[in-house]
Amino acid sequence: MEFLGLAQSQLLTLLAAFGAGVVVLYILKLRRRRVPVPFARLWARVLVERPTTTLFARLKRWLSLLLQLLLLALLVGALGDPRLRGASRPGRSVVLLLDGSASMKATDVPGGRARIARDIARRIVRELGPNDRLLLAQMDAEVTALSPMTDDAGALEQSLAGYEPRDTGADFAHALRFAQDALRGMDHREIIVVGDGAYDPPQDALGAVRLEGTALRFEALGRRGRNVGITAFAVRRYPLDKSRYEVMLEVRSWSDRREVLDLTLLADGAPVEVTRLQLDPGATVQRVLPDQSGANEALEARLARADGSHDDLPADDRAYATLPERRRARILAVGEGNRYLEAALLLDEYLDVQEASLAEAPQRLRSERFDVVIFDGATLPVPSGVGALYLRPEGEASPREPEPAFAFAPRGGALGFSQVQQRHPMMRWTRDLEGAHIGRIRRYHPRPEDQVLGSSEAGPLVIAGERSGGRFVLLSFDVRESDLPLLVSWPVLVINAMDWFTGEDANYLSSFRTGEVWRIPVPAGVEHATLTPANGGPALTLPVVEGRAVVRGTRAGLFRLRAGPDTTLLAGNLSDPSESQCAPRPTLTVDGVRATRPTPGRAGVRRELWGYLVLLALGILFLEWITWHRRVTV
Repeated sequence: MEFLGLAQSQLLTLLAAFGAGVVVLYILKLRRRRVPVPFARLWARVLVERPTTTLFARLKRWLSLLLQLLLLALLVGALGDPRLRGASRPGRSVVLLLDGSASMKATDVPGGRARIARDIARRIVRELGPNDRLLLAQMDAEVTALSPMTDDAGALEQSLAGYEPRDTGADFAHALRFAQDALRGMDHREIIVVGDGAYDPPQDALGAVRLEGTALRFEALGRRGRNVGITAFAVRRYPLDKSRYEVMLEVRSWSDRREVLDLTLLADGAPVEVTRLQLDPGATVQRVLPDQSGANEALEARLARADGSHDDLPADDRAYATLPERRRARILAVGEGNRYLEAALLLDEYLDVQEASLAEAPQRLRSERFDVVIFDGATLPVPSGVGALYLRPEGEASPREPEPAFAFAPRGGALGFSQVQQRHPMMRWTRDLEGAHIGRIRRYHPRPEDQVLGSSEAGPLVIAGERSGGRFVLLSFDVRESDLPLLVSWPVLVINAMDWFTGEDANYLSSFRTGEVWRIPVPAGVEHATLTPANGGPALTLPVVEGRAVVRGTRAGLFRLRAGPDTTLLAGNLSDPSESQCAPRPTLTVDGVRATRPTPGRAGVRRELWGYLVLLALGILFLEWITWHRRVTV
């Protein structure tokens, strides 16, 4: 037994002083109160102390004295704050890192890994010594402190309510550096990790993490990792028919047996297709579902075992994607008329095309808003942020530096596309461009930041870039002096340009990946945006930085972003194979040191006993009150 309050010598002094006072009070002879009564002789006979009861009266007084001394000893002992032996050992400074990554949602153990992690953390808190201090933190894609560094076990247990795994990976290196910063300058440092151990090596831009004398403990949990998950899911509309789209997805198995799965595709919440998949152990299956329709805003993919059972990680059995808005883009065609251009623009029903002559165009550009301006053989200044398509432009406002002469096709031959940048959104599905024949081109010198998407031996044919905050595409030849309008690539090239200008291009993200920072464009002048889960839940206010709302995605699902008058539907997916591979690892090694199990606290070391002593003293006081009223101790 140890005393952490008053010293033993002080306790003995108090006990001796107050105990002597109690004994002195009991030694004093009891003086009976005199009360005059009639018939004194009769009362004298009643009050005579009989020899047979004298010994019992003395015993009752001794019993009362012992009760008072015991009551005094308990109260004095409570002032000493008694603890079981070992309570005065040097205190530790501990950071407890609770794994909050998506793999902790696995259900391979009863109640799930998250519940087991809470129970382990609660046990560690209850086993702390009286001089130990602990900081509780959750590690996932970021590190969140759930409590301050404290020795208040009750407050630490209450802070466990804030622990909830998220749909992200675990940044183990960041978590270790956070723990080391929290422990810097303290003695007896410990880092305790509670999780499944499936972490990447602890290394970041600063290099490998060093323990620097900090003890590392690891409490492993989890049994297995039989899981099949959706690791990629994306959707895009067809350029020529925006009511239809195609879906690409990837399914991967980490199971140790052959899995038969049903993949359900839902459009705006309604099922539209069910596909059966069979995956061997460790296999990956990619599927492209073309020519889909029925969705206006969002798609969802659900994965389930054909036999109705569940795998160990439900977090990656669903994936979400959004479709780009099908809005009508306003196009102004400036020129004297081009039948080939008009025919190509008619193929896209979501283009609102208007024509204007070179003389009419300036007034219309000042008074009306257009998404794209097409110049056929001429140029004008373009408003900021408006896309421009130039067909062999002339004039000072064209985004090029021309040479004074044309390059003509060789006698008896023709110019053609010798190189095409097929990866650029402008050049998708234009593989037959190499068969085009062009009579002459005008030589242009692109700027270093411009991209030459197609070229011939005589010079660039298609140039793309950005001017005044808006994109542009320049064709250095007149399509009427070529057979390009006879190829499938001509209308595709025009529609690709419209999509690239209006934002519906290959850079459109149909879904974001959780654990990363999402940057969503918002209208000009908006300072704050609100992100709300589509299925209900608390709203989150986001800051706007450089015209984009910024947030770190931690949950998978569909969300609505409200920024000023605009509302945008967003999708977030786990899409992290390292989390879907949820098999636990029983060991953890950092800086060449293998982590050990957390040191169990001694039973009762942290428990404070003074409260029990006070309760016992109150019980004795109540007992004496009863015995006094029952005339036992008097």
